[in-house]
Amino acid sequence: MDFETQWHKCLTIIRDNVDEVVYSTWFAPIIPVGFDEQKRELIVQVASNYVIEFIESHYLDLLAMTIHRVFGKGVGLRYRPVVVRTETSTITSEQSGHSVIPQEVPVMRKSIPNPFRQVELEEIDPRLNWNYNFEDFIEGEANRLARSAGISIAANPGKTTFNPLFVYGPSGVGKTHLVHAIGVAAKAKNPSLRVLYVTSNLFQLQYTNAVRQSTINDFINFYQTIDLLIMDDVQEILGKKSTQNTFFNIFNHLHQSGKQIVLTCDRMPAQITEIEDRLLTRFKWGLVAEIERPDFQLRKNILKNKIYADGLDIPDDVVDYIAQHITNNIRDLEGSIVSILARSTFENKPIDIPLAEKVVENLVSIKPLSISLEHIKSVVCSYFQLDVASLSDSSRKKELVQARQIAMYLSKNHTKQSLEAIGRAVGGRNHATVSHACQTISNLMETDRTMRTTVQTIEEMLFKA
Repeated sequence: MDFETQWHKCLTIIRDNVDEVVYSTWFAPIIPVGFDEQKRELIVQVASNYVIEFIESHYLDLLAMTIHRVFGKGVGLRYRPVVVRTETSTITSEQSGHSVIPQEVPVMRKSIPNPFRQVELEEIDPRLNWNYNFEDFIEGEANRLARSAGISIAANPGKTTFNPLFVYGPSGVGKTHLVHAIGVAAKAKNPSLRVLYVTSNLFQLQYTNAVRQSTINDFINFYQTIDLLIMDDVQEILGKKSTQNTFFNIFNHLHQSGKQIVLTCDRMPAQITEIEDRLLTRFKWGLVAEIERPDFQLRKNILKNKIYADGLDIPDDVVDYIAQHITNNIRDLEGSIVSILARSTFENKPIDIPLAEKVVENLVSIKPLSISLEHIKSVVCSYFQLDVASLSDSSRKKELVQARQIAMYLSKNHTKQSLEAIGRAVGGRNHATVSHACQTISNLMETDRTMRTTVQTIEEMLFKA
């Protein structure tokens, strides 16, 4: 009898009658190894006695019916576990019923392992980018909370109230840099700490392979040994229920064991869909921290840090030009410095505004725009729904004063006009008044999120064609 071909026919029938995950986990790994003609039994190899118990407990009828249909009436199934310590049993079909007939086999008894005994674990590759650290993660209003929490976690993983730390924000604002910095700092303080950085996409691939290879328990056990688990881009497991269930079990074990979990996502928890409520709830257990798009000052500081670290000499007006036009992505900001240096070196050109314009045009979609005082006044008034002429009034209404101060602040940052010229453009204010207005807005942006968002929004409007 071609028992291998017949067994594959059995698998086809079983696959049509069970869930794909069940099939991949419990039935696909079964290997036919022989057929006993005398006893009329198909012999199959399974991973362990646990597999036998599970199949007999949940799918005995389906398995017996399938074997009877493919191999014929009276044919039974004999298991041959890979594990030596097991018992052999036979499934047979007799008349209208099914029975399981165990056969006695000598069993070698061993001492029962103690599950509470500490096992020395081998060192693992934390998969960290060692170039990412807190020193190069420039602090600003856009990231201050997340950065401060990260420093606390790195000093005492699992011992702060920030567990888990859920960091969210759009692409390119520094989430990955931050979580790597946490891992690097934690590992530097405690080299024996089991730290692991993994993307959700890689976690998903590992889980799928574990299911196919029937090593799901080993997969879960490994992740449960981690002291500091960093998972990047958790939005990538949305809609993947089996992966979410597995991660839920790992999350619970780590959290209950006092281990640290750090997660990143491209959206806040309230905006996450296609995820189990019990997992989403756990994302909110610790600290949810947003990293916003960097404001103008933070963009300048990031550029200056990059320039200093690379030992370059780039004029301030070039730095300002880049910070004004590359507003969303820190990677593009830092990449612009590399591009400018390369062009200057290979084309033997000075680092100036014309060179910066060429580089920026290749990184972001912009159209050259001449920022004038009148343009700034027009955009500010459009935002606040005010008449442009009202900025020159002597009115002290709160909304009008705020709009006037923002116009002066933006004029100082985005034009080359003197404070006297800016003052004349908003009703003949003097040098001191303009300076005070600029300082007021700058201070408010550091403490008032609403003001920071307002100014950033108007800045973006300024550079739209």
